[in-house]
Amino acid sequence: MELSSVLLTIGGSYGFFRSFNIGLDRLPVPEAARRNTSKWRNISTSFVHSLVTAIWAVLCFFLQPEMAEDLIETHSAFSHALVSFSIGYFIYDLFDMVTHQKLSQFWELASHHVVVITCFGLSVFTSCYIGFAVVALLVEINSVFLHLRQILRMANLAAGTVYRVNSMINLGTYVVFRINTLAWMTRWLVLNRDKVPLMAYTLGSVGLAIMTVMNIVLFYRLLRSDFLKSSTRDAKKEKET
Repeated sequence: MELSSVLLTIGGSYGFFRSFNIGLDRLPVPEAARRNTSKWRNISTSFVHSLVTAIWAVLCFFLQPEMAEDLIETHSAFSHALVSFSIGYFIYDLFDMVTHQKLSQFWELASHHVVVITCFGLSVFTSCYIGFAVVALLVEINSVFLHLRQILRMANLAAGTVYRVNSMINLGTYVVFRINTLAWMTRWLVLNRDKVPLMAYTLGSVGLAIMTVMNIVLFYRLLRSDFLKSSTRDAKKEKET
């Protein structure tokens, strides 16, 4: 993709998600979520991005399996567009959080977005490491269930069967598509150290280190919230009976 096409895709993506977010105002909102409609719209928009990106990333490798063998140079316009599309979303989401939340509420997510925008930006503007970026976007498979979890909680449906099933799928896909993917990416970067310029290697290493720490912390929070606490409550009930 040429520079103009990259910029057009990023701008179009930003505009699409911005318009989608605004359009959600015209749709009914669950009563429990009306206390924070901006967060409801943000999570719903993030869910759409995850769903589209997860399918797109899988299709990239399905349509061009040779990209998995060369994550540096081999790519198609389809995969290049995917990474550009995601940059537009992360820019939109960063601005949306700045507009509607206090820094203390989103600084972790903001750090994540800055790292992603920087790393993906290097990829799309140099037309290198597109395959590596598409691998990174496979984590969006888990994000589909992660955002759905938040939507169900905001809709006050955390006690239902759908939530429990989603929690189990969320935790399983978290390990497979988030933790394992980051571990694989780190291993790939170390093994291909001689093929990666110092600046890209440093940027990738710092980014992966930050993402790994954040994902381990989030995994613990999910485990504690959806499984450890429920196990503790069940144990107390059994003790009372």
